[in-house]
Amino acid sequence: LTLAEPHSSETEVKKSKFIAHAWPCSSADEAAQLIGSRRDPSASHNCWAYKVGQQYRSSDDGEPGGTAGRPILAAIEGEGLDGVAVLVVRRVRFYGGVKLGAGGLVRAYGGAARDCLRAARKQQMTPLMELRMQVPFELLGPVYPLLEQYGAQKQQESYDAAEGVNLVFSLEAGRAEALRSAIADATSGRVVAEPAV
Repeated sequence: LTLAEPHSSETEVKKSKFIAHAWPCSSADEAAQLIGSRRDPSASHNCWAYKVGQQYRSSDDGEPGGTAGRPILAAIEGEGLDGVAVLVVRRVRFYGGVKLGAGGLVRAYGGAARDCLRAARKQQMTPLMELRMQVPFELLGPVYPLLEQYGAQKQQESYDAAEGVNLVFSLEAGRAEALRSAIADATSGRVVAEPAV
């Protein structure tokens, strides 16, 4: 499960404002860019976490260790999400604002992230698979409509005068085997779609 679209929310805890921003993302680099795009240099703290597959990171950005980034990451995992980045910006509204203490910070950051994620629209993640194949020019006619029919997206296409067209495409992993069979049938076994490595 991941987010269908970015979402933001705001909560106030003892005169501190916690502004949470959450995004769907497909890589650690994208997560870092999204977080960087909404950092507020004038805020007291910009704490964040992301989880993309087996990759995850978090930052307390000056808050006591383990009181901000980890609770945000725990909120992502607690909601059963993947491919998600969350930034929680803390603004102390009044000079000498009430100290929250370690437990209060954990609850405030974790709660702000969790509330934001719960309110965001979700969608099921669909694993994709990349395949490659070489198609002689005379067999393009039956092959291209099959790619469209199975919802395959072309990633690369190159032409070779002698060999035909080299294609790399991606599609939902669950439909890959059916498409491979359909291509083999339509071309009498002359075109074989192999997993791209």
